[in-house]
Amino acid sequence: MGSHHLSTSQLVRMLGPWTDAAPTLPAALAATIDDLVIRGFVPAGAMLPPQRELAAALGVSRGTVAAALDLLTARGHASSRQGSGTRVRSTGADGDRHDSGRLFSFTDASGDVIDLSTGALPASRVARRVLADGWGDLDPYLDTDGYFPAGIPMLRQAIAHHLSSSGIATAPDEILVTNGAQHATHLAIRGLLSPGDLVLCEDPTYRGALEAMSTHQVRVEGIPVDDCGIEVEMVTRALRRRPHALHCQTSIHNPTGVTLSRSRRRELAEAVTTASLPVIEDCCSWDLTLAPTPARTLAGLVDPRLHVSCWTLSKLFWGGLRIGWIRATPEHIRTFTELRKSGDLATSVTDQLLAVRMLEHAEAAREERRGLLNEQLRLTGQILHSHVPQWNWTTIAGGSGLWVDTGSDALALTERAGRAGVKLAPGPAFSPHEGHRQRLRLPIGLDPDRLELAVASLLTP
Repeated sequence: MGSHHLSTSQLVRMLGPWTDAAPTLPAALAATIDDLVIRGFVPAGAMLPPQRELAAALGVSRGTVAAALDLLTARGHASSRQGSGTRVRSTGADGDRHDSGRLFSFTDASGDVIDLSTGALPASRVARRVLADGWGDLDPYLDTDGYFPAGIPMLRQAIAHHLSSSGIATAPDEILVTNGAQHATHLAIRGLLSPGDLVLCEDPTYRGALEAMSTHQVRVEGIPVDDCGIEVEMVTRALRRRPHALHCQTSIHNPTGVTLSRSRRRELAEAVTTASLPVIEDCCSWDLTLAPTPARTLAGLVDPRLHVSCWTLSKLFWGGLRIGWIRATPEHIRTFTELRKSGDLATSVTDQLLAVRMLEHAEAAREERRGLLNEQLRLTGQILHSHVPQWNWTTIAGGSGLWVDTGSDALALTERAGRAGVKLAPGPAFSPHEGHRQRLRLPIGLDPDRLELAVASLLTP
């Protein structure tokens, strides 16, 4: 990890509300970075951001940052060399954890903090009813060892039916049940790619995918996204560099909320099939459409041997139900199944039985989510137009958030918000190249009163 450079946006997201950690600002900043180092969130050998850039993002003087780094150096947690910057030194923390993005935001936070950094939705009413009734008949599974690496047959069949009834013809042997979509994404990347391979992805894209690609040490090149989705012409140009895979979201894109137009979807499918380029398609927000009709994917357009897609029940039902899956050819499914055996072995049978029951109510859950998101989108728009009329965003086709252009430095805004007890997700967190500096991803599922309180607090000097 000696070559790891910690970006300004990564460090700002990890720092949180740091100014009260000590009596003076330099001491408070040093103490907070110190804590991150001791707990292993900042990996040994990582290069800290340049002083001038970090000072601008934090809204403090460069002298404050310099004094804080001097304190870290004095404590033995950093080393500085003139012209080379400041590097974190080993402190004996376990592992090289650097959970700086989406997953880091899920760690414990004070109840006083208003979290606008995640678009995760609470459990749907449908999920609550199924959970209250229990998981059904477990007895047949008690005489087995409980390990079903590809998933219990009943759930694989239910998922295949769920997709097929929505226009994506699927057989049970094309499904591998996973512990959520993040697990599915890691398996897909691990099964298709090797460290150093070049992957094309949208810019911006889902930050959990960026973390997965970083974990597996693949090289990432961002492809711009506009109001109609990924720019296929730029994908075609990038094919000259012989990438090893494309990661994309053509149904409902996170964080922008757009869906790829029909013509672009066909152009993209033709380009990757002609180039024999494997595609890992993230379909996690597929169910969260604002219109009654299901979103479209690349399934049926791309050569099936090239297409691997990752899915989840978290958006439709509840994130606490850790059920996701990979859809791919039976040959790929066998490969991914062998890979997962060396890790977690299998997904909980009880969770899978709950998932079977929930899928029986998928259409009702979709209707519930659609009604909730449309109403929340209306209320969120009213609040933002009232308090921050200078902010703007693209009309979304679905998803649980808005990709907002603030017209100002979102990293600096994130820092100020943290001091006011509000967590934000700035644009660089969603970019492989630390771009979109003026953007925020704001959830639309938050209680309107709390959202209004949060936005009002951002305007307080």
